[in-house]
Amino acid sequence: MARRATFHHGDLAGALVREGVGLLAEVGLRGFSVATLARRLGVSTAAPYRHFADRDRLLAAVVTLAAGELADAMEAAAGRAGDDPVARLAVAGGAYARFLADRRVGLDLVYGVELRALGDRELAAVGRRIVDVLLGPALELTDPVAAVPLMERVVAVAHGYGALDADGFLADARVGGGGAAERAEAAVAAVVRGTAGTSPSPAGGP
Repeated sequence: MARRATFHHGDLAGALVREGVGLLAEVGLRGFSVATLARRLGVSTAAPYRHFADRDRLLAAVVTLAAGELADAMEAAAGRAGDDPVARLAVAGGAYARFLADRRVGLDLVYGVELRALGDRELAAVGRRIVDVLLGPALELTDPVAAVPLMERVVAVAHGYGALDADGFLADARVGGGGAAERAEAAVAAVVRGTAGTSPSPAGGP
């Protein structure tokens, strides 16, 4: 049963965005509905449109808030990893996978077709924050020409683990032990180091 959000009059726009983050985590992009948000907040289905021109503008604000939390999580993880760029990429990838699995927000939505045409500056800025967490250590490992493809491979691995976990594919009973984030870390480290077979330690160990 959907929970009813607490709404204080005078901050409907903020309430819609905050509740929208939760709704997006529950139902994903396809299930995201302005009418559902309005019902949860106990307002008319027309009320949100006094603050947002359309569904996509509201969705962009929701994604911007969630993506900012994703950037925070990735930056914090990378900051705890020390100076090793491989370790920073690995743990940032793990944080990305965990967030995507839990909140259903990743670069596919931040830069996706659905919102791209809006040209939203705040959404673009938070997207750059996410990219910068990965591009920085990639540039430490290789030249600028190769850094972007390396970063793309890291995103592909981390996003794959997060998306599969969100869909229930990575349930421990089906695939084995360890969470999606830990698997993503190890896989990212292996990709970055160019290794095959047994994944090396994601924390930069031997």
